[in-house]
Amino acid sequence: MIPEIHIEDYSYPLSDDRIAKYPLEQRDASKLLHYKDGKIEEKVFRELPALLSEETLMVFNDTKVVPARMHFQRETGAQIEIFCLEPLTPSEYNLAFAADSECVWKCVLGNAKKWKGDILHLYNPLSAPELDSLDLKAELVGRDGKTGLVKFSWNNSLPFSKVLEQAGSVPIPPYLNRESEEVDIRRYQTVYAHIRGSVAAPTAGLHFTEDVLNRLKERGVQMETVCLHVGAGTFLPVKSSLVSEHPMHREPFVVSKSLIERLANKKSPLLAVGTTSVRTLESLYYVGVSCIERGAPEDVGQWAPYEREYPYSTQEALKAIWAYLDKQGLDYLVAGTRIIIVPGFRFRLVDKLLTNFHQPESTLILLVSAFVNGDWRTIYDYALKHNFRFLSYGDSSLLERV
Repeated sequence: MIPEIHIEDYSYPLSDDRIAKYPLEQRDASKLLHYKDGKIEEKVFRELPALLSEETLMVFNDTKVVPARMHFQRETGAQIEIFCLEPLTPSEYNLAFAADSECVWKCVLGNAKKWKGDILHLYNPLSAPELDSLDLKAELVGRDGKTGLVKFSWNNSLPFSKVLEQAGSVPIPPYLNRESEEVDIRRYQTVYAHIRGSVAAPTAGLHFTEDVLNRLKERGVQMETVCLHVGAGTFLPVKSSLVSEHPMHREPFVVSKSLIERLANKKSPLLAVGTTSVRTLESLYYVGVSCIERGAPEDVGQWAPYEREYPYSTQEALKAIWAYLDKQGLDYLVAGTRIIIVPGFRFRLVDKLLTNFHQPESTLILLVSAFVNGDWRTIYDYALKHNFRFLSYGDSSLLERV
């Protein structure tokens, strides 16, 4: 049964001065709120290894943010911002980034009403020679609600990944109320980012340094990765009072067969680094259900966890995915999820969560509330009273589920 939740019940006062506009000089110098058994301790992030038991299994999202925001100009002088969301032609990320002359992407369009469908040229106010020779053009080939389907074409036979590096900027969150700067190229990216495709960083991972990762390894903490490409939907507020009317956008994810096997035989606490890792890991159960009932993996719907009772154990669901991959000779599960985690959700895999402090009335606050059995206000009241920094470049929390 889809829960009836009013988003206004998940609001709190967040003034602009509490939002971290820039990262700290040292990633691991951020504050860390540790919530366990209803009690809160204040730590520094670099102390994280000492808070974890040796048998802990940590799962990171190794997606990599791409400089997906570009500015184009009409002959009239009007500027159009184009923000790449996901590739359509080719539809696979690796093929789209490898395209060397043209590709089509689903994009968010800024100042869209002024784009009449004419071919746009990249805005190049400083007449940079490399951008002139690139001759990047954008053509509107269709509309899809509030987004547009844009065909990009360019010279020099460069892969589109290099085109973005030359022509794009880091898509920092809109609530920072500033343009991206040099510091964002390095800091709005985790140190372990690997697979290109996100238009927003998995921000819980921004606190990690190589030193912290090495000390975790020395402690005996086990580490694995998944990859979920974070979409622009992560920035979208819940506009309807009833959460049931809020649409979640599809995000693609990849999980290795070896990790699925490990999870099926899980005996140690599982710590998800970030809400994107949680959503990936918890989606696996419902992918497993589709393997059991329909013989193959399917995308996870937004309300799948709430629509009915499921008779299968977590182990049965994960083993069904593994068996499917093994039969098909595949080393990775590739799927998509629209899952929304709200109070009443049954967590089947994740025991601990490392996450930042999120916007009021957001789906991520709902996820945190679900994880701590409704005690999110205790955590956020403490953070507000003790000068924690909020949102993407802010401080973090280690939450342990009862």
